Amino acid sequence: MKTSLRTLPISSQEKCREQTYTNLNTDLRLPASAVADELCWLLSPEPGVTRKLLERVGGEYAKRATTIVRYAAGSKFAEHTHDDGEEFLVLDGTFSDESGDYSKGWYIRNPPGSSHAPYSENGCKIFVKLGQMHIFDRKSVRIDTSCANADWQAAEYGAQTLKLFDSAHEHVALVKWPAGLKLDTMRFPGGLEIFVLKGRFVDEYGDHRPGTWLRVPAGHDHQPRAIEDSLLYVKTRHLQT
Repeated sequence: MKTSLRTLPISSQEKCREQTYTNLNTDLRLPASAVADELCWLLSPEPGVTRKLLERVGGEYAKRATTIVRYAAGSKFAEHTHDDGEEFLVLDGTFSDESGDYSKGWYIRNPPGSSHAPYSENGCKIFVKLGQMHIFDRKSVRIDTSCANADWQAAEYGAQTLKLFDSAHEHVALVKWPAGLKLDTMRFPGGLEIFVLKGRFVDEYGDHRPGTWLRVPAGHDHQPRAIEDSLLYVKTRHLQT
């Protein structure tokens, strides 16, 4: 069974206003997907900061969330603490906080218990996963994935991987698939999550283009085929049952 957000009505601003912060794709035992271009930007408590919801447990103060967040130029969030951690990838523009300025391609992990006051002088867009870290994963990470010296490693079938984080509880990487790549059927004991940054691939769950988020539960099969050269955010091992 596959659950999808592709049927969400977004053809008018009025319908967008009907969407609220609520539980969304909460059952980790089920496949789920969402397409960012088919979702509405929802207001946050801070002026100029809007969100597209992919996965969420809880209301405004979510226990768990996967979201695309957009900062308008000059917008900011008040200082806050992430009890269960936060990770994000900068999709566009420049994100800033006390630790520095991060342009497109930067991957950031703020471990459980960390706090910051984020802002963006010229605007930015980020892919964010909130409240999904293991309490023992305490490492803070800052990686510029667009750097010429980024540690890309060759993989099977012409694929390439750039490791972003690895522990007993999760593995995070950027993955490049060349057009035409077809992988054997895989089954991830700890589940699989993909966010498409560039390109296009197909699998038993659908046709996935830039802005598509896909979650495959632990124990489910996955056999992807790359239609175009693709760049993907990939997380595994984190949905262990």
